[in-house]
Amino acid sequence: MKKLLAEILGTYALVFAGTGAIVIDQQFHGVITHVGIAITFGLIVMSMIYAFGDISGAHLNPAVSIAFTVAGRFPLKEMLPYILTQFAGACLASVTLKLMFPDNLFLGATMPSGTEMQSFIMELILSFFLMLVIINVASGSKEQGMFAGLAIGAVVALEAMFAGPVCGASMNPARSFAPAIVSGHLEHIWIYLSAPVVGAVAAVPVFRTLKQK
Repeated sequence: MKKLLAEILGTYALVFAGTGAIVIDQQFHGVITHVGIAITFGLIVMSMIYAFGDISGAHLNPAVSIAFTVAGRFPLKEMLPYILTQFAGACLASVTLKLMFPDNLFLGATMPSGTEMQSFIMELILSFFLMLVIINVASGSKEQGMFAGLAIGAVVALEAMFAGPVCGASMNPARSFAPAIVSGHLEHIWIYLSAPVVGAVAAVPVFRTLKQK
């Protein structure tokens, strides 16, 4: 239960701060800026890893939990409870933002700026490299080394910085599902539910190949 509580709190914080930055930027005429939003995502991920990494591993992301399970670093029986709590935490955060900013149309939902396939490929590649970093610095059910949070948070910020204008740089099915379902904008959700999982799982055999002696 402590692990699940850590995941729900961590994912809530991630979505509340990250998509909250997008909402506040829209509500207050660009005061945060795109760079500020990217940094916010990176900092909240880093902070939650340091807060909850030694309790639950601070996955905060269904794609990460699935990839760790495929890699044999996370128990299969714990995967579904982790995923459900991650989605629950994310949805609670989006509901909170909806109550605070009822006039906001998208609540920070991720949307393709170009074609759906362009965003699918971008999300897949982003998630692949994010997971490649995560699996190198984190162990699965518990982590972290001293620099794990910094490394993972930096990758999130970097990828959000350059890819955000294209696809929203979600890399996280729960982060995208929550604002989409609460705002009612589900038209592109298949991209953000599938591409991060495919990308994260694809990182596992590559990691194994690189680590072979």
